[in-house]
Amino acid sequence: MRFSDALRAVRVLAVAMVLAALAPVAAQAAAAPLPPVTISPLRGTPDATPTTQISFLGVPAGDLSRISVRGSRSGSHSGSLEAYSTGNGASYLPSRPFTAGEHVTVSALETVAGQKEIIATSFTIATLYTLPPSSTSKTAPVAPPGTTQTFVSAPTLHPPMLTVTVPAADPALGDIFLAPKDGAPQQGPMIVSPTGQLVWFDPLPLGTEATNVEVQSYLGQTVLTYWQGHPVENVGVGYGVIDNNHYQTIATVKAGNGLSMDLHEFDVEPNGTAYVVAFEPVYENLSLLGGPARAIVDDCVVQEVDVRTGLVMFEWHAMGHISLTDSYVPRPSGKGSMWNAFHVNSIYLEPNQDLLISARATWTVYEVNPSNGEIVWRLGGRHSSFKLGPGVHFAWQHDATRLPDGTIQMFDNEDEPKVENRSRGIDVALDFTNHSATLLHQYVIPGQPLLANSQGDVQQLPNGDTFVGWGEIGIISEFTPAGALSLEMKLPGVMNSYREYRFPWNAIPATPPAVVASSASGSGTTQFAVSWNGATGVLSWQVLAGASASTLAPVGAPAPSSGFETMITAATSAPYVALQALGANGALLGTSATITPS
Repeated sequence: MRFSDALRAVRVLAVAMVLAALAPVAAQAAAAPLPPVTISPLRGTPDATPTTQISFLGVPAGDLSRISVRGSRSGSHSGSLEAYSTGNGASYLPSRPFTAGEHVTVSALETVAGQKEIIATSFTIATLYTLPPSSTSKTAPVAPPGTTQTFVSAPTLHPPMLTVTVPAADPALGDIFLAPKDGAPQQGPMIVSPTGQLVWFDPLPLGTEATNVEVQSYLGQTVLTYWQGHPVENVGVGYGVIDNNHYQTIATVKAGNGLSMDLHEFDVEPNGTAYVVAFEPVYENLSLLGGPARAIVDDCVVQEVDVRTGLVMFEWHAMGHISLTDSYVPRPSGKGSMWNAFHVNSIYLEPNQDLLISARATWTVYEVNPSNGEIVWRLGGRHSSFKLGPGVHFAWQHDATRLPDGTIQMFDNEDEPKVENRSRGIDVALDFTNHSATLLHQYVIPGQPLLANSQGDVQQLPNGDTFVGWGEIGIISEFTPAGALSLEMKLPGVMNSYREYRFPWNAIPATPPAVVASSASGSGTTQFAVSWNGATGVLSWQVLAGASASTLAPVGAPAPSSGFETMITAATSAPYVALQALGANGALLGTSATITPS
């Protein structure tokens, strides 16, 4: 008997023993179906991590009992059951890791209102490839002259300038959210106004970058979210940040099961969960595909994480559901080279709770049923469920989402290597009766055949406009429903941002306004430079001055705010000064520290 046959026999026997032990319980099960429970790792997962938890999603923790977890080599695994904050499941945390290459069987008893049912899964443990230590730059890049902003009142901030080439037709639609990198002296999350003026910038340490800066909803709050970390061999190693509208971090999110959260997606749900991507390099035998026997395949893992507990609620492995032969990335020929065969770069939670997943390397968008991980349909790639109509074909895409009318929207890169001579945003309608896909709109800048090798996103705005981030090119544009440009701005040089978004945003920083003041002897005036990093709604600044810190009084009329930093000359030589930030109707938003002019 071959070893593979013997191992298969052991697996069958193990499952049979578990089911036999629970047979009396199964006989008592009622005919009516119990609430479905999704167990992750999903059945058939080929490369669960050695430190994986067992996730039970669908019923409260109190409905689960008699949990059995057994590895074909490591034996029985004791552990603890920890409930999700959402109340709809729990994770079983084994007290020790599994063994690489072994097969794991899991069973549990689900009991609801006296009805009982056995639930089970089985999966295989991966042999993981260990990423090398990250190497971060110790020297900031030098930006071309005139491309970096400096501020008297905020001397530590050096964000890039954005050039506005088409003024915003509708400033009320909100600010622009981005994270400049690749050539920026400082990298980090950034917000600018529709006129390109800085609103907020948070420079990160050298070697650290941010992606996916956007406004989302978390437990009833409107929050600012983004990923921060660093790339290692094209894999993002970092975590998600959730800030309130005072720019205070109220939660951070990490991938679970020993994996690192990747930079490509951070989708926060209002109920307090988040969908994230993790890249999982594993050793695989590719000899049957003409590759090396000990190749490294960079599998992609989608996780739903309970933000408050950090537990993994659901996990989906691309390699468990997508054939490696579907990839358009050439197979590795040498030992030790990594094959990024799937490259999942976006997750979108559908209204029906299915997941819309984009895999760049297979040129395909997948609709995935999270109850079992199975693929419902595919758009594009080698095995499309829909016949692609004229102009629909896409390649190396990013950011696939579903619009309220059912249209699929995405950024079509077409480059890596080049397939077409231009990138674009596209809207695609799906006909499930005739299994066809029709191009409704494409978004291209007139006269500019732009080709973005990487990154990019598309966002529909409330007024019907479409907002496009051009990824590697560093251009941001907005189109009317008729296809006319209604906004365009550009980052300098080779700087770019993974995605750009546009949202309304209202914030009052937790820190006070920053002010620098100086007065020349005998002039009777004082010059001020004032800014408030991240503040929105500041319309004017009121100078306060006095003989002591406790006797400050207004000096003159409020001075209009002139962007991120406002310069003011006030008729006072008082030894103590401060500034008040005023909003609509003169409402007091904040007050700087009291200082003595230099």
